Amino acid sequence: MSRTYQRRCAFLTMADTAGWSIDADLAIAPLGELGWQVDNVPWRSTTTDWSAYDAVYIGTPWDYPEDPPLFLALLRRIEQTGALLINPLPLLRWNLNKTYLRDLELQGAAIVPTIWLETLSARALVTLFDRTASEQIIVKPTVSTNATDTFLVSPEMPEATRKELLKTFSERPCMVQPFIAAIQAEGEFSLFFMGGKFSHAIQKRPKAQDFRVQEEHGASITAVVPDEAALTTAQDAMSLVKPDPLYARVDLVRAPSGAFLLMELELIEPSMYLRMDDAAPLRFAEAFDHYARMRIQDAKRA
Repeated sequence: MSRTYQRRCAFLTMADTAGWSIDADLAIAPLGELGWQVDNVPWRSTTTDWSAYDAVYIGTPWDYPEDPPLFLALLRRIEQTGALLINPLPLLRWNLNKTYLRDLELQGAAIVPTIWLETLSARALVTLFDRTASEQIIVKPTVSTNATDTFLVSPEMPEATRKELLKTFSERPCMVQPFIAAIQAEGEFSLFFMGGKFSHAIQKRPKAQDFRVQEEHGASITAVVPDEAALTTAQDAMSLVKPDPLYARVDLVRAPSGAFLLMELELIEPSMYLRMDDAAPLRFAEAFDHYARMRIQDAKRA
């Protein structure tokens, strides 16, 4: 017997997902049980009728930093059709540039100390180690995913690395942070929230001699129960985000003091690592269904 769906949802993705670790599809079956028909739709598609969907979940469009203006234009177009964009467009627009961390810091969040630069010059580069009081620094774009164009450098960096770094950011904003040793010692912790509630957590450890914590770069992923300090730090960061998002990933690293610092609060297209918790796919589907139905009803009453 074929199922009768009550609503349609598009999961935004990429045209080519080869080489990426994606488990968003684990939510499709439980969403189906809740009456949702789900289609995976490449975000660069030019033929999709977005008005045919009740909701559009950002999902896995992880190549959007190649053309952020085009991506934002798509999100605006989706919203204009009346489809419910999840998360909401104001949050997505704010979260697309990592300068949102500066906003959170102004509200009291403890972030990794960061220097924000519109461009990086050779003269500025030589001062950054003193300014960060660190022998190693991280330099990365303010708009990026998957550690693309992220550099870990020291004053003794090879000349080829220095030239590549300066070329990469000669006309591009970047952020500079002291390298936190705990990244290599214990990695990074990601805590996932659905419908405003904590769902599950993972620990991401980079491979030997690396600092990148993404699976695509060889990192190991382990399900963990976060300690109270990590959970409190993540919840405090979440309390600063308005309007309330359906989903969020909070990335934390342990400072030398032992306190946790906010690395990222991802609201656009975080992998939710649904495979790391058996109950997470249903938990996500139920939170999605409740969130979407409430907002669709609110829109009809408006």
